[in-house]
Amino acid sequence: MANLSISAAWDEAKLILEREGKLLASVALALVALPAVVTGLVSPGSMSTSSGPLWSDVLVIIASLIALAGQLALIRLALGPSITVGGAIAHGLKRLPVYLVAGILIMVALIVAAIPLVLILAALGVPLNAEMKPSGIVALLVLVYLAIVLFVGVRMILAGPVASAEAVGPIAILKRSWSLTAGQFWRLFGFLVIFFIGALVVLLGIGAAVGVLIGVTAGKIQPMSGSALVVALVQALLNAIITTVFAVMLARLYVQANGGSEAQASVPKSGT
Repeated sequence: MANLSISAAWDEAKLILEREGKLLASVALALVALPAVVTGLVSPGSMSTSSGPLWSDVLVIIASLIALAGQLALIRLALGPSITVGGAIAHGLKRLPVYLVAGILIMVALIVAAIPLVLILAALGVPLNAEMKPSGIVALLVLVYLAIVLFVGVRMILAGPVASAEAVGPIAILKRSWSLTAGQFWRLFGFLVIFFIGALVVLLGIGAAVGVLIGVTAGKIQPMSGSALVVALVQALLNAIITTVFAVMLARLYVQANGGSEAQASVPKSGT
């Protein structure tokens, strides 16, 4: 398998963002930004450790699932052949259950991978509770587990494009992503590091600035307030932009890994 070219994928992504910008923006606003605005408005601190009412937690979960479908729809638009916004959204929603099950399988596998490490700690007499004190062996096992999570995460990076492009089940999605990323770990790892550092800087920088500005001019940010709406809008737009760019990049990396062939995604024939 030829080595992936991150720079070539970026060049293709820029062309697609320019050519299909309106379509991508429509999907991103509908399935990524809008749900984020709603959850940000009703629960500004939804990402904090404090627990909110049950209905707000349910709303956050629903919004996350819609955003996941949005990512699949964005990937579909970036893969081709051409499709309408309605068709892309329908396709994302159609493939969401299969993609979700694939994600759950990954989480289960990571939990199973943690069991031997937990057994080692238990055998060494390390208390597995809040009183567990940092030690050399604890730090080592944590690093080992993080390395496993990182390795699996990189090898599964193309699960989204596979789920969107190929009419296969959850297990086949995982197998295909594993196969397509074989020998490409360090290139994909480097891409993820650079992308997420850049995204984090943008989100934290602009988000913090907007939060401080709103706090000074409009007071404390509270649910269902005007200040919460402004902050939610800004965060949602940033999230939509980052999600769109990431989805398009994943789509182009998938095309490369697939031998340069455009996907033949199973999509609705109509654009409704």
